[in-house]
Amino acid sequence: MANVFIPRERRPGETRVAATPDTVRKMVKQGLEVVIERGAGEGSAYPDADYETAGARLTDDPGAAAETADIILTVRPPEPDDVAGLKPGAVLIGLLAPHQNLDLVRSMTERKVTSLAMELIPRITRAQSMDALSSQASIAGYRAVLLAAWRLPKYFPLLMTAAGTIAPARVVIMGAGVAGLQAIATARRLGAVVEVSDVRPVVKEQVESLGGKFIPLPELPSGEGQGGYAREMGEEFLRQQREIVKKHLSTANAAITTALVPGRRAPILITKEMLEVMRPGSVIVDLAVEQGGNCELSQPDREVMHNGVLILGPSNLPAGMPTDASNLYAKNVLALLQEIVKDGSVTINAANEVLAGSLLTHGGAVLHKPTADLLQPPG
Repeated sequence: MANVFIPRERRPGETRVAATPDTVRKMVKQGLEVVIERGAGEGSAYPDADYETAGARLTDDPGAAAETADIILTVRPPEPDDVAGLKPGAVLIGLLAPHQNLDLVRSMTERKVTSLAMELIPRITRAQSMDALSSQASIAGYRAVLLAAWRLPKYFPLLMTAAGTIAPARVVIMGAGVAGLQAIATARRLGAVVEVSDVRPVVKEQVESLGGKFIPLPELPSGEGQGGYAREMGEEFLRQQREIVKKHLSTANAAITTALVPGRRAPILITKEMLEVMRPGSVIVDLAVEQGGNCELSQPDREVMHNGVLILGPSNLPAGMPTDASNLYAKNVLALLQEIVKDGSVTINAANEVLAGSLLTHGGAVLHKPTADLLQPPG
């Protein structure tokens, strides 16, 4: 019988957990022995007693539990030193951000740890239930709008009062992926006028179905990338895009930026020059800040004030809604786990299209080519 270990997340501010009592119950039914570090679910409002009722064993010694585990489930990447204690052949599943954690990748390769990166799950129909990027991005888009509304010095909706009429807030959302679409829906529910910029014309219909107005961009080659993501665009396109969006930002009260290109620095969509035309009191929430940010002046987890514009760079909004964030993430992880666990035993089939896309390291090798390329010495 294979055993699964779920540690408590140790990154500051991380309140999520990689398994809930519900998913633990299902793992036990699959024939797995589940061990969870005491207090792992407290930040997500999942008490230890609920895990015990679901069939998990609690431990106060995470180091010893990790050393004997066949499978380790995490939310964020562990430290390289934590991997050094894992047994060869152990399976690590989590949001591993390999391009930002090359020392971790080296350590997993040296220990012959098999790692499955949740962010590398291919965007195919069969893997939709495992798509952790989408489940967490939806929460981020929702909370970004609430954050903007909270910090904005005016109402979001149109109000007719005895003292006069208050115009609705105008919101520009940049990027109409999962986070952007959820931001559109949330801002519209709050009564804002929403305009949306995206390099993929194909999303125009989705934007308009949610009540947003699509901002036409230069007619250059499609920005549609592999797996439905936006691809990296040339500097000339970005320059033209900035000029168009600048006009819309000049009348906006808030902007939510969500544009990411997998494995690369986030594109700069709002420059310092563009900030100069925005209204004093307006708010920018930059959801791409962990990958460099879409706003030139944004900083991770800091507030920046420039020319009366408040720039917020929250790096982990899902952790601010940890009960639902953990619930969704744990279900994503469980769905992936079911691809490798058969009758209580672990089997890694590299021909499985889901595993082929998400395998980061296996058998002492780095299987994800972009990460392998980053590990090559220069020249």
